[in-house]
Amino acid sequence: MRIIPTLSLLLLGALAGRAHAAETTIPDALVAAGEKAVLTLHAEGAQVYECKTDKDGKLAWAFREPIATLFEGGKTIGRHYAGPSWEHQDGSIVGGRVQGTAVGATDNDIPWLKLEVVSHSGGNGIMSAITTVQRINTSGGKLAGACDAAWQFRSVAYSADYVFLRKE
Repeated sequence: MRIIPTLSLLLLGALAGRAHAAETTIPDALVAAGEKAVLTLHAEGAQVYECKTDKDGKLAWAFREPIATLFEGGKTIGRHYAGPSWEHQDGSIVGGRVQGTAVGATDNDIPWLKLEVVSHSGGNGIMSAITTVQRINTSGGKLAGACDAAWQFRSVAYSADYVFLRKE
């Protein structure tokens, strides 16, 4: 099933996600000691999966990439894509590597993550000092069921809040 939200729902979701992020308790596995939040952005998009042969020779869904729009105050301010990477409208970009995980609120929600920033590009914008990214308040994004043909792709709608932190 593919869900395509209307613009008004996206804007309401972006505003609601921002307020929700301020109230969120961060699990121990995601805590970034000695760092402070610089920016929190709400994401609406899809987790893309590909049907591949696993190490046992069986077909299984494998995560391929995220594709999401980043919002602040209801306005589009950037995008999130494979890498994983986050690109701000000022041109600054960070790339990350998973350092910690926590389960989502339901079985349909992708995990919450703590990602160490491993690359910076695009100049001296807001992302240039970011050292850690937290993915919190996830909703949706998990793909259930078997795949039956290699090279098939499926997209699953998701939303999340991304907290961008820097060392104090």
